[in-house]
Amino acid sequence: MAITTQKLEPGLVVAGHGRHVWVETNDGKRLICHPRGKKSQTVVGDRVLWQATEDEGTVEKVEPRRNLFYRQDEIRTKAFAANLDQILILIAAEPEFSETQLSRALIAAEAEQIKVIIALNKSDLKAPFDLAWDRLGPYRDMGYTMLPLALKPRTNSELSGSNELTTLMPLLNGRTTLVLGPSGAGKSTLINRLVPEARVLTNEISTALNTGKHTTTSTNLYWSDTARTTAVIDSPGFQEFGLNHIDAMHLAGLMPDIKVHASECKFYNCTHLHEPGCGVISELKKADGTSGISARRYKIYSDLFTELTQKRY
Repeated sequence: MAITTQKLEPGLVVAGHGRHVWVETNDGKRLICHPRGKKSQTVVGDRVLWQATEDEGTVEKVEPRRNLFYRQDEIRTKAFAANLDQILILIAAEPEFSETQLSRALIAAEAEQIKVIIALNKSDLKAPFDLAWDRLGPYRDMGYTMLPLALKPRTNSELSGSNELTTLMPLLNGRTTLVLGPSGAGKSTLINRLVPEARVLTNEISTALNTGKHTTTSTNLYWSDTARTTAVIDSPGFQEFGLNHIDAMHLAGLMPDIKVHASECKFYNCTHLHEPGCGVISELKKADGTSGISARRYKIYSDLFTELTQKRY
């Protein structure tokens, strides 16, 4: 029997595990839903149409997405979330963050035209923080919003209005933000500061989806306000960030410091690696120390270009 659209209800995917997802209705209720087919095509942040069953539901349709943030390696594609307003990349001064992994995440965000905020944690560790802040100079020059943070778990004696997040909160209000970063950067602490009940909600999700004791191995959406206008999405930490979905010839256009000089190249199909008349190479070789491309960033570009080219053969 055909399913009519009148029987379908709108909802928001707020968590998932395997083939099962947790869908939130417009009035704030949550229920487990299953895909109609064998494989779930939904991710956190998806707007869906679902149909009630006896005590759960079935996802019948995924509404068109504004964007989808994901990574892809030779083995699989890992989708983080959809319909994002922005991504908050949280890194730490100690242990030292990987600039290559940061750049890969930024490239994936640029490909989906998603705004990025970079937050550097552990500003209370002056020496390593100063070094890390200096390393991030090229990203400030590219126009990325950058914030210093000193995240620590809040004790019972502290008020919820701690001033360490006063600069960050206005940037999150009214938006859907994916919090992304490597393990150990302070992501869980940040989520718990932004959404004090996050641990309780996560345990509820884990129990409902039969995932057992929670560790951050899945993506979850939390509301940080009662009006449900400000969403924070927690994601698993990662050590690798594959970009197999990026075409090597499009790479320069996704790196702002490379892109601005690529328009000056003599050849339209310049790889920016060896061609004569390359605007990128010319900028890099400026002898007066005013180059707008750092040697580290150019190496990241050249290594990635080689990687993305070789993957096709």
